[in-house]
Amino acid sequence: KPLKKIAEAFKELEATIKSQTQVEVAPFSHACSLVSPLFGCLGIAFKFAEMDYVAKVHDLAEASKSIGTLQSVLDKDVERNSVRKGGSHSRNLLRVKRGLDMVRVLFEQIMVTEGNSLKGPASKAYAQVFAPHHGWAIRKAVAAGMYALPTKAQLLKKLNEDESSAIIQMQSYVAASAPVIMYVDKLFLSRELGIDW
Repeated sequence: KPLKKIAEAFKELEATIKSQTQVEVAPFSHACSLVSPLFGCLGIAFKFAEMDYVAKVHDLAEASKSIGTLQSVLDKDVERNSVRKGGSHSRNLLRVKRGLDMVRVLFEQIMVTEGNSLKGPASKAYAQVFAPHHGWAIRKAVAAGMYALPTKAQLLKKLNEDESSAIIQMQSYVAASAPVIMYVDKLFLSRELGIDW
């Protein structure tokens, strides 16, 4: 079951953050890769996000072969003056973090929204996390795609979950991912790199 795997992987990352200062790139990119199928389950509205997210997670997984920690990812790009360059590991890390945050907000919204529609939860998650970084054309395309979202029941079926088990795993991911997302933000902010680009 994908939600259980995602929740467990992020609980492990959260435990790492609480117990030590260094997060290794390999387990981070592995946990992030488990989130990829969620974007695919959301249909056409999130197709661009899925392709972008998968490519950036793959880049981090490749980087993990030669770079040990998330701190090192940023420090190497700072040294090369390539943090904000397209394709840099740092830029990809920031984009992956936004994907994790979007899923976190989506799950929060699903848990507090009545009914079977995902349009409200997905629209709120997109507006909060991605929209501030997207131009008008992308925002319009996403808004149009929101009408093609699966229902909550269809999403749960694709994820092989019933509502009660899904809620437990979503709550677990929301709780465990928040400190992971904050950790990545702090890495950027502690180096005065900002997180709004």
